[in-house]
Amino acid sequence: MLARARVTASFRLLVLGGRAFVHRFRPAFQTRDLFTIWGVLQLLRRYPGRVPDLDLMFDCADWPVVRTHLYRGKHAAFMPPLFSYCGDDRTLDIVFPDWSFWGWPEINIKPWDALRQDLKDGNNRVKWLDRVPYAYWKGNPAVAVTRQELVNCNVSTTKDWNARIYKQDWFRESKAGYKDSNLGSQCTHRYKIYIEGSAWSVSQKYILACDSMTLLVTPRYYDFFSRSLMPIQHYWPVHNDNKCDSIKYAVDWGNSHKQLGYITCFCLIKYGPIL
Repeated sequence: MLARARVTASFRLLVLGGRAFVHRFRPAFQTRDLFTIWGVLQLLRRYPGRVPDLDLMFDCADWPVVRTHLYRGKHAAFMPPLFSYCGDDRTLDIVFPDWSFWGWPEINIKPWDALRQDLKDGNNRVKWLDRVPYAYWKGNPAVAVTRQELVNCNVSTTKDWNARIYKQDWFRESKAGYKDSNLGSQCTHRYKIYIEGSAWSVSQKYILACDSMTLLVTPRYYDFFSRSLMPIQHYWPVHNDNKCDSIKYAVDWGNSHKQLGYITCFCLIKYGPIL
């Protein structure tokens, strides 16, 4: 059963007697596998002698791969136990925290503990009622059609959907020393948009951690914590098939009900049980 997971797995992790052993099968994108393994090593260090012996397979790609329909019925094969960064309603991957919680050096993102403090400091610099009264999104629209549609919600000479959309060019950012991609300085708008890329996006936790109302475009994928999030309590839902109107309505409502809008905002920095 475990061997079946090797078809797409990036590495195999064996924990024996509190020690970790790794067998890499294929290269992962950038250093995803390295930082995922580093996360497990920190777990072993934090709970010495308390982590049982384990034999795990990890897939470091963006998308889940264990298809639900292949493992239905009494004659179905055993499901391969495969850990991935996200899942959806069509797959059975076991969801594990993504590598960026322990750092993403290729785009200058700090480990979560350090970055969470940066976000907290950024939140304290500008209170919600004093922030720019529009919905903010910055990212790479080229990775998904739904993001390219979001770009059409940007302000133009003929229409203002209450959205301020910025395209992220990581190559240019790397040349400029990432001075315009500091996540701690991006909590300046009352509303922030989360939208998936080719699969789920690691940006979700950074957007939620701002003291802004998160406008969450209907997702297909989930990560290890997102199924605990509740609409209105943790985010404002945005319809995927009517993004621009939905964003405009949310921003108009929030700006017309500022005190209620502030209460509706949810800062995950303050709520440790989720992150």
